Amino acid sequence: MSPSAGADAARHLEDEVLSHSDPATGLPVGPRAARPTDTDPSSEVLLARVIASLEDDKAEDIVQIDLRGRSDMADYMVICSGRSSRQVAAISEKLADRLKQEFGRQCKMEGKETGDWVLIDTADVIVHVFRPEVREFYQLEKMWLPADQQLPSSRV
Repeated sequence: MSPSAGADAARHLEDEVLSHSDPATGLPVGPRAARPTDTDPSSEVLLARVIASLEDDKAEDIVQIDLRGRSDMADYMVICSGRSSRQVAAISEKLADRLKQEFGRQCKMEGKETGDWVLIDTADVIVHVFRPEVREFYQLEKMWLPADQQLPSSRV
């Protein structure tokens, strides 16, 4: 192996590692680790269970967004609303409990204490549960949905 081949391989590895950054710290991190497909559910199975859980708990205006090929943070994003802070927190807690029981999946959760906007990170599916006023203010659908799939302005 020539010395330049080793340097090229090192540069490629460095590019791969430094091409992603942690949103919380801004520090470079490697790409999302591949899941073992024989033990973990696929992102589609996880998405279906997330949607079913949200529907069971009467979440409103459920929107799913396909992030594959657009973002390394997850394969799907789901946005929904609860009618009150209490319902937002309950929807989020029940979803995390169901995913832990059914798939052994530990979810990271932010914002449950206030109940205005709860983010649930399941690794493959990112779930945002909002109170309607907060959802209207941030309008995540406008940011993430392709232009041809934009919702009517009365819903966002």
